[in-house]
Amino acid sequence: MNSSILNKNIQEFISQNSGASITKLALQKNPFPEVDWILILNQIEAKAKAKDKLPTWFSTENIIYPSKISVEQTSSEKTAAYKAYLISGKTLIDLTGGFGVDDYYFSKKFEVVAHCEINENLSAIVKHNFEQLDVKNCFCYADDSANILNESKPDFKWDWIYIDPSRRNDAKGKIFMLKDCLPNVPESLDFYLKKTDSILIKTAPLLDISAGLSELKFVKTIHIIALENEVKELLFEIHNHYSGEITIKTANILKNKIETFEFILGESYYPLYHLPQKFLYEPNSAIMKSGGFDQVSNSFRINKLHKHSHLYTSDELIAFPGRIFEIEKVISYSKNDMKTVLLNQHANITTRNFPETVENIRKKWKIKNGGNLYCFFTTDKNDNKIVLICRKIT
Repeated sequence: MNSSILNKNIQEFISQNSGASITKLALQKNPFPEVDWILILNQIEAKAKAKDKLPTWFSTENIIYPSKISVEQTSSEKTAAYKAYLISGKTLIDLTGGFGVDDYYFSKKFEVVAHCEINENLSAIVKHNFEQLDVKNCFCYADDSANILNESKPDFKWDWIYIDPSRRNDAKGKIFMLKDCLPNVPESLDFYLKKTDSILIKTAPLLDISAGLSELKFVKTIHIIALENEVKELLFEIHNHYSGEITIKTANILKNKIETFEFILGESYYPLYHLPQKFLYEPNSAIMKSGGFDQVSNSFRINKLHKHSHLYTSDELIAFPGRIFEIEKVISYSKNDMKTVLLNQHANITTRNFPETVENIRKKWKIKNGGNLYCFFTTDKNDNKIVLICRKIT
């Protein structure tokens, strides 16, 4: 860690230029020749990245940032806070500490948090930042987490182990599997379960849920976390020797609320089907990732348009975890109806279970993007290709 970056004048310069063009700054003469100009520019760029994602770090003085890539890859404060809401106890060890955002929030729920980071420079940065953030119960270890676990007393067990495995460079292009990550959780799971009875594993959203389950055991709950309708994380919650039903819990974190939905994986559900009614419902991205489409129909007592459309309809307006629309018109996807109703119009287009892409539809019918009209190109329960012309309900 280069502590020279903490010079008061340099810190003021970083704050004043946060958000400025790095390309333009790079062409300027370094006003602090005693410190590497690239290092200063990296701090400016990384701090700008942290403004919305890590507001606590952004607003705290004398924070040192790692590379902008590390900031981009770390959890956001909102998802970190949500993870901390899920678990609690006295002791937690984070095997893949990184920039420490998750541990900052875990420290509010646990008496002791161990932050393990094999990168000595990053570990030193996190330790320094925790001091600035007044975190007193999180201890940083610049070592391989396996060594830390081995050094603990034989009869000691952590309340929780948290792991955020990173994909190995040589695994690019392959189907995403946990065994292709560091640490290799499936390979080390038995070892971890000697050190704890509860494990929380964070994975990238592109991991297939069934693939994760095929590599793990004792999974009790799978959490799917979205932020502003973009899936950010999958969490596999493991409890030693658990053998019951697996619950899928989805959360879409919005500015003023959290949309939640849950169901039992593998339980049989029997959805109802209906032609378009007065209102249309589109599930949020966390639910879409979960695959719980029949469960949505049963839980909210609304009808599906088609087995594969994943759109829902009802005559009575209900509260729903996703976007809600009022259907103004339903037309067939035919040359005559399209020319009469949508040719040369402005509209927001979504396709669900439809043979053409949004790009092709726009080009063919000269539909410009934007406006207050929302058009869903989909298939109804009778396998007819239809277009739902809607207004969004906020």
